[in-house]
Amino acid sequence: MRILHTMIRVNNLDESIKFYEDFFSMQVLRRQDYPEGKFSLAFIGYGDEQSNTVIELTHNWETTDYYDHGNAFGHIAIEVDDAYQTCDDIKKMGGKVLREAGPMMHGTIVIAFIEDPNGYKIELIQKGTY
Repeated sequence: MRILHTMIRVNNLDESIKFYEDFFSMQVLRRQDYPEGKFSLAFIGYGDEQSNTVIELTHNWETTDYYDHGNAFGHIAIEVDDAYQTCDDIKKMGGKVLREAGPMMHGTIVIAFIEDPNGYKIELIQKGTY
């Protein structure tokens, strides 16, 4: 068994794809529209779905407002070489940093948090600190 993907609903599929491509160098692995169901799916990540866990972006065509994220979903975590530099780069590209890079409370792991265009939190974890 293995984790295949995490699905998040997005308001604008192209904007969300651009965010993950530009900020995290992910690539679209596959994308398909389902006209009868009035939704589109895009699977993005760092490698083929046969051997990598990916993110599924789901866009429901008739949803125009932001989704209620509820209080159960936490965040997506992405390993980065340098959390400090990644935060600087994201801010330069117009991204929203929620928590600047630094050691986590009560530990030495270097983390940061940013927000995607849909309000989902993304934790950056600096490689080699965990």
